[in-house]
Amino acid sequence: MLTALCVIPMTSQAQDTIGDGSTVVYPADYFTEWQPITAQDMLIRIPGQDNRGPGGGSRGGSPGGFSGNPTRGGRGLGAGNTGTEIMINGKRTAGKNNSTDQLLSRIASSQVQEIQIIRGTSGDLDVRGSGQVINVVLLDALSSTSFSYGATVNYAQDDTMLPGGNIALNGQQGSLDYLLTLRSSPRYSNSLNNESSVLGDFTPNDTVLEEVTRDGENHELSFNLGYAFASLGTLQVNGLYAQRDAPTEIDRVTTNLLTDPVQYLVEREDNPNTRDNWELGFDYEYSFNNGARFKLLGIANQDNNDFTRQRFERFPDNTDELNLFLNLNAITEEKILRGSYTFDMFDSQNVEIGVERAQTTLDSSLRLGSLTAEGTPSPEVGGLIPVPVPNNANSVVEEIRYEPFAIHNWRINSQLTLESSLLYETSEITQSGSVTNKRDFDFIKPKVDLRYDITPMLQVRGTIERIVNQLSFSDFVAANDDQDNDSNTLGGNANLRQQTQWRYSFNGEYRLPNDVGVLSALFWYADHTDVIDWIDVTTSEDNLASVNGNIGDGREFGTNLNASMRMGMIGLPDLLVNVALDLQDSEVIDPFLGVERRFRFFNRGQFRLTTRHDIPQWRFNWGIQYFDRIDGGMFMYDLQDFEFTVGEPFHGIFAEYRDRRGTTYRLDIGAFTDGAQCRERWRYVGRLSDNILEELEYRCTHSGVRPSFSITGTF
Repeated sequence: MLTALCVIPMTSQAQDTIGDGSTVVYPADYFTEWQPITAQDMLIRIPGQDNRGPGGGSRGGSPGGFSGNPTRGGRGLGAGNTGTEIMINGKRTAGKNNSTDQLLSRIASSQVQEIQIIRGTSGDLDVRGSGQVINVVLLDALSSTSFSYGATVNYAQDDTMLPGGNIALNGQQGSLDYLLTLRSSPRYSNSLNNESSVLGDFTPNDTVLEEVTRDGENHELSFNLGYAFASLGTLQVNGLYAQRDAPTEIDRVTTNLLTDPVQYLVEREDNPNTRDNWELGFDYEYSFNNGARFKLLGIANQDNNDFTRQRFERFPDNTDELNLFLNLNAITEEKILRGSYTFDMFDSQNVEIGVERAQTTLDSSLRLGSLTAEGTPSPEVGGLIPVPVPNNANSVVEEIRYEPFAIHNWRINSQLTLESSLLYETSEITQSGSVTNKRDFDFIKPKVDLRYDITPMLQVRGTIERIVNQLSFSDFVAANDDQDNDSNTLGGNANLRQQTQWRYSFNGEYRLPNDVGVLSALFWYADHTDVIDWIDVTTSEDNLASVNGNIGDGREFGTNLNASMRMGMIGLPDLLVNVALDLQDSEVIDPFLGVERRFRFFNRGQFRLTTRHDIPQWRFNWGIQYFDRIDGGMFMYDLQDFEFTVGEPFHGIFAEYRDRRGTTYRLDIGAFTDGAQCRERWRYVGRLSDNILEELEYRCTHSGVRPSFSITGTF
């Protein structure tokens, strides 16, 4: 299926330089000395592929994607990804929650034939426009079955220990491939928050001490099936069901420093949160005798989230009284169907034409009750008195999108490839319920991706594309405000438009000889239209209000520098060091002050360092993770306040031992220096533009050291 790509063969120890450099192949015996158990164990030994930040997570993401603002790349199943895509046997997973990255840890290394790092573009690929593609090729066995298992214990700073585990069945019977996984993992967290504030004249105001305990869980059942029909093509079916409840308890003590003696307000919150989601996806492909292909891809998923906030005041006699009730129920559904036909125009050119249809729906409702409001108590708000909520609090938002497309791939010569695409997006967004609204949108989205292999080791790439960012439907409706104890709800905006951007990027990658490592540099610039940020929607000066809206044009630019090196030059060839430095900036006109500033909560950059040192003769490896954000740019401007966020670096360390039976024992210690995250909030009398300081708050969150111990294996 990928024979059109030129391959660089790999020996067990060194990289050969035969070919044009489009694809680098690592056969299974390349990894033998490290005794891998899973496909994931194999992948992380390849230079440039173990560069994830704290907590792991999926690969990929657009330049600037870590910035915490809505600049992330396009939407839809055909949207390109400037990071890394992972395929298994040339196929990506037909799902969004059922990720391929997780599947690699369930596939036994004995089933892997080779791992391909694909740096070129081709009509034969199942994904387009990615920075690079990782293809895990499995052995073509007639019949095989393997089991993988894992058990984990996590420890939190309040001395709570939470167990978790997983078991997976992976195998092949004739033309059927299957993977069934059952996983239960704790998402428990305990954090200590301390806050102090002063008034505008710097008189001490109050202090707040909080302990937040989130007893989250993740129980998940997933399956991945693949079947090759004799003459009718291939079919993959993926499914997932997960229960992700996350009830939260909060204990809070507020000390009023303006009274003599000081007064204490003791509160607790009991906030249940039930959440579940399911997903089904399929990918069908049929190949014609003339080399053309027909593909049909579909996904359906649903997320049900019901969150209730219940705040109680606690009295000296150990009794308490409910004084706030807030319930948010949100059901999000998505259905996507994409069909395409790929054919060769000439020997070196092919075209893919098709259409994608997507339907996304959010059904959201919000209820608020207060002890001090006027009216009649109601059981729907915990026996409190109902409080009016914003008029779009109970709404159904639906978008139906159609996207016909054409993608042309041209291998100009052995060193130069050009991929160009043209997509036309037309959509209709309707909102019903408390607010009735209907709007139509049309966008033309061209893209050009040019790659040149200067040598088999050195590749440069340039990309120009127009991106339509995905809207967050939660911005259309009122919701709870979980970032400000002095505010209960956030308003929605039924007139929100998509943020769009023209993005220009240039990337260079150099693979060092003899598999020593990989060096890469990415430079990018983007012009944004209809940037999404807070806007003023005040209708009465007695009730100032802001919501997410479109504030005008902006721009962002930056660079991502990466190095992944084996330390053979110092006598440690089994030590792999990954270093990454991201630098970026942005500009937009603030709607409240009329001054030029950065995008909301825009990260100026970050530095990442990860190492992995294998000691094969001991069947042992260990490593460190270091992550530090470049502070000084994380701002948020609102109608009445201003926020500034900083954070301490993240430090982590792990050690892993594998016994002769293949069982792996791993100890992780995350954030062993605490890694506190802090925020300053400047509140103003009236509008921010009036520049009359009312209160200055300083708040820090401490999550503590997070050690965990796990045992994994296969049989």
